[in-house]
Amino acid sequence: MTADRAPAPDGPDPFDATMVPALPCQDVDELRDFWTSLGFEVTYRQLRPNPYVALRRGGVDLHYFGLDGLAPQDNFSTCLVVVEDTAPVFEAFAAGLRARYGRLPLTGFPRITRPRRRANAGGATGFSLVDPAGNWVRVMRRSPAAPVSGTDGDSSASAYGARPEGRLARALDDAVVQADSHGETAQARKILGGALRRAGDDADAADRVRALAYLAELAVRGGDPDAARAHLDELDALAGALDVGVRDAVGPVLAEAADLRAALPG
Repeated sequence: MTADRAPAPDGPDPFDATMVPALPCQDVDELRDFWTSLGFEVTYRQLRPNPYVALRRGGVDLHYFGLDGLAPQDNFSTCLVVVEDTAPVFEAFAAGLRARYGRLPLTGFPRITRPRRRANAGGATGFSLVDPAGNWVRVMRRSPAAPVSGTDGDSSASAYGARPEGRLARALDDAVVQADSHGETAQARKILGGALRRAGDDADAADRVRALAYLAELAVRGGDPDAARAHLDELDALAGALDVGVRDAVGPVLAEAADLRAALPG
């Protein structure tokens, strides 16, 4: 049994409003310095009686409050930023991160994932920026909302996008959900590594490129640079034998893999 819907109000909708996330951190000035290096501006700051800072870039507002003793690894706070296109947002963040840290941080706090199709978000592209306090700021491309019938409707089934062709491509989808959405890097490596071994040389060449490149990134996230190099070596050997059309299709992936190799220690 469901409650009756409230009648629609006359005139403007009182819920035509803006909701702003307020996220915890141990040091509001650390978050101020971090986000201003990514192009945000400070719109409010106080230290007493309670530390608080507000930041804005375009239509994105982020607020932080001080919470003593908060360790980044123990922080489970998150928020969504919904945009028309994730690529320019990622590039802006990546440029700021490289300028601040001299590299694109893939591990620790802060860290960032690359824009990828999210099977658990209707196939929309998304990436996550984990800030120095451990908050997950999830940037998603806008997609049509799944219809829900009644107040007891369940959107979970329709939230998943159409599955790609090929077992390896589907395993990559699953690995992205595990690592980029849930932070389960080890499980993602297990899923994708097993699928790649089972597929062998019979898998679609483009799917193998994407799988090897992502496995290399997952190895870096997991603190295993030797495994990352091995995956990148295998990728380089495969790339040398690609048809022109396939190479063009996976060109951005190969470029990201080259950046990853350049950032490996030693």
